[in-house]
Amino acid sequence: MRMSMGRNLLGLAVAGLMLAAGGAATAGELGQPSPWEWTLQPSASPVMDNIVWFHNFLFVLITLITLFVLALLVIVVVKFNAKANPVPSRTTHNTLIEVAWTLIPVLILVGISVPSFRLLFLQLDVPKADITVKATGKQWYWSYAYPDNGKFEFDSLMAQDKQPRLLGVDNEMVVPVNKVIRVQTTGADVIHAFALPAFGVKIDAIPGRLNETWFKATKTGMFYGQCSELCGKDHAFMPIAIRVVSDQEFASWVEAAKKKYASGGTSTYASAAGPTQ
Repeated sequence: MRMSMGRNLLGLAVAGLMLAAGGAATAGELGQPSPWEWTLQPSASPVMDNIVWFHNFLFVLITLITLFVLALLVIVVVKFNAKANPVPSRTTHNTLIEVAWTLIPVLILVGISVPSFRLLFLQLDVPKADITVKATGKQWYWSYAYPDNGKFEFDSLMAQDKQPRLLGVDNEMVVPVNKVIRVQTTGADVIHAFALPAFGVKIDAIPGRLNETWFKATKTGMFYGQCSELCGKDHAFMPIAIRVVSDQEFASWVEAAKKKYASGGTSTYASAAGPTQ
């Protein structure tokens, strides 16, 4: 019976390792979620690099704290049960222990606060921007304007005929690689949220208010996000797609976009292939 139980436990452990390995193998797809993904999306910006580091730092710290508390519980159960310790101690106070369990958590929190505040400052202190893009959340799509590049504007709606499913759009936001992009967000109707996991970006788009954040894409390719604020019945169908290209490709795209959207040739919600109701 013990051998059978041992085999079952070994089988569960092997299955868990295989599942973890499978998740790690599929989690490497850049800019979009992957099947069975259990880690953060691969980073493509300095902010996300810091978020990943801070996440890993906290994971190690809480693991050590959990193991320490577990060890204390085991010691108490083994050493201070009625059988092993029939005559309990009458001690009611221990100055050293009381100082330690007050001071050590404070030091741990201070140690966490330093990289935490550094990360917050990095996210909120927008550096001098190379390009500004205004993202307006609407029910239920995004509109992008480029005030520094000709003041054209276009709509970006989910396209049912594009992959990945529920993330492909008809018109992507296009930005150059290794440039500081300032993103200004607002809402045209209700509160939305502009979120890109690979860039470490998540900021509300509020009607009547202009919020701003930034990112600096360090890799070319397609990067996907979604509205992260419940904004109505089609909240799940307003993805964000950003295409990161070289400087030359971006310059060519800007010239083409000026002509394409000069006469108000933007998409409309009625004409684009919307989500199924």
